[in-house]
Formats: sequence, C-alpha cells, structure tokens
Amino acid sequence: MTTIRKTAVAALAAALGASALGACGGSTPSDGGSGGSASKTVTLVSHDSFAASPDVLKAFTQETGYTVKVLKSGDAGEALNKEILTKGSPQGDVFFGVDNTLLSRALDNGLFTPYEAKGLDRVDAATRLDRGKNRVTPIDTGDLCVNYDKKYFADRKLAPPTSFDDLVEPAYKNLLVTENAATSSPGLGFLLGSVGRYGEDGWQDYWKKLKANGVRVVDSWEQAYNEEFSGSAGGKKAKADRPLVVSYASSPPAEVLYAEPQPKEAPTGVSTGTCFRQTEFAGLLDGAKNEAGGKALLDFLISDRFQADMPLNMFVNPVVKSVELPKLFTEFGATVARPENVAPDRIAANREQWIQSWSSLVVK
Repeated sequence: MTTIRKTAVAALAAALGASALGACGGSTPSDGGSGGSASKTVTLVSHDSFAASPDVLKAFTQETGYTVKVLKSGDAGEALNKEILTKGSPQGDVFFGVDNTLLSRALDNGLFTPYEAKGLDRVDAATRLDRGKNRVTPIDTGDLCVNYDKKYFADRKLAPPTSFDDLVEPAYKNLLVTENAATSSPGLGFLLGSVGRYGEDGWQDYWKKLKANGVRVVDSWEQAYNEEFSGSAGGKKAKADRPLVVSYASSPPAEVLYAEPQPKEAPTGVSTGTCFRQTEFAGLLDGAKNEAGGKALLDFLISDRFQADMPLNMFVNPVVKSVELPKLFTEFGATVARPENVAPDRIAANREQWIQSWSSLVVK
C-alpha cells in the first residue's frame, strides 16, 4: 500500500494487521498441502497491510473451492526483495502489493507469469501499466500526501501547508516527518512526488531546503505515523511532536473508523497539493505450485465483491470504476484532483540513482 499495502487506534497498522489475520484461511483437511495440482489452498504473498473481510474471502472459497492463505512479508519493498531472492521457487502463488514505484524491479527480475485476469476490461485504463503483457494486474490506487494535525494548527491560528512549496517556508520549520525513501514505499513516493513537481533538475535543491527547514526522516510509515505524528491516535499516546507527516489521502477516514466513539470530524487533514499517486498490482508468481488457484484469485481481486471491500480495510481506492466508495471514505477522505506522477520508464531508469542522491543529501 499500496499500497498501498500501504494507510487509527493506538496503531493503525496493528489494527489492519488484526483484520488481515482474521481473514486468512488455513489449509482445509482435504487440500493435500500447499502444492500440487490437487491443492485447495492458494497462497497470497503480500506486504503487511493486506486486509480483507473474512466473509469476502469466504465467498471466494464458496465460489471456487480454494481457501486463501495470506503470507505477510513486511513492508512492500521488503516483501518484493524476498520474492526476488526466491525467484522461480516462490513462497506462494500470487504476490500482492508491488506498486508503480517498484514495478520495474519486479518485472525486470521476471517474477510473474503473464495472465489476463477476467474482468480486466473493467479496470481503469490509466492503471494498466503493463498493458498487452499482463504480467501484473492493477488492484488499487492511493494518494501519498502530507497529513496535518488539525488541532495543532487551529490552536496556533496557523494555516496548514497546501503545497510542496509551503513545506519549505519558515512557518513550518521542524514540523514535518517523512519516511526514508530507501526503506519505505511512502518515503519513495514522496521523493517521486518532488521529482514530478520540480523535475530532474530541481528536486535536489528542494530537498536541500526541506532539510534546512528541519524535516525528520524515519525508517517506516508505522514509525512516522504512529510514533512521530501528533495527529494520529498512536502519536497522541506517544506524545509525538510533529504535526505534519507523509501518509495517505485516506488516513483521515481510518482515524474516524477506529476511534471510540467515532468523531463527527476527522482529527487530521490532507494537504492535497503534496500528493503522489500510487497504484498497487498483483501477479501470478513464476513457479507457483497452484497456478489454477492463483489465476482464480487474481480474477477475484478485481471482482466487485473484493473491490468494494478494500476501502475500509486497506484504505485504498478500487480500480474498477463502477464500484462505489463507502460514505465514511468519501466523507472524511480527501479527493486529489491533480496528483504528481512520474512515468514508469523514468522511474525504472532513475529510481536507484535518485534514492542514492536523496540519501546523500538528506540522511548522510
């Protein structure tokens, strides 16, 4: 999260993890194990933020006869690296959670067997970045954006930032926390957003200014959001001191959904001029032991049933445009009209160099 993975109560990530564990299916007595043509278990390898309602995965079992086993493998980048290391002898049948920031790494390593999922024609054409080859299937989109603590800014009668440019202004000195672009997909997405905004000749100067303005860098989204950000439920408990964080446009609905009692207004807001659009994909792993089950699962992941279940489980947008978003998601989430984008071929050609340059500028 998309991730997505991928975006609370004491820890939003922990809440999502609990949901996913409840949805995971184990092997049925008659499945004969995880491999072989007779297997009735299909294994989905994902990042830690995968979550689905138990009744939705139960519906998949009723429709196909396959039980889903979810194997979580850490952050999106960590999960992908594990699959690259086990290329040809994968841990499961389908991989979910590689996004457009890391897609070329997966494709260049030949991780997936091409498969055109049933219903692919209903998927938003803009998300089909492997059109014609179908090595991966788009599953969801999400906007990585700076979130702000509404109370902090209201108490100080200070307007929250609305753009990348605002973040380097003196009024916001020592207020922002972001994730490490070398270790976190949200951190990498925010870096790519700055590339989209300022171009290849201007993003480094922007980060020099951001560093001079006191940006804090931590390893992961969970640390940034739940430990460093004063607007989250977890951050409040941790007495966090940063009222700006790189998270998702859908983080405010999560804060509302998991609060007890639910507030009438989200405690956090979104700076919609700081966003980068993420698309998450799933693919049939090369060497999958249950190829038939994997194909059936890919079909299901773009079905109306699964797509409608995602927003309030993984806090992402469906790629099937006919699927309606739940009211809580639309009421408290932010609509991003013009997110920054960087073409996949530019990401593929420059990602490692950009990360190396960013690391030298910001964390060394």
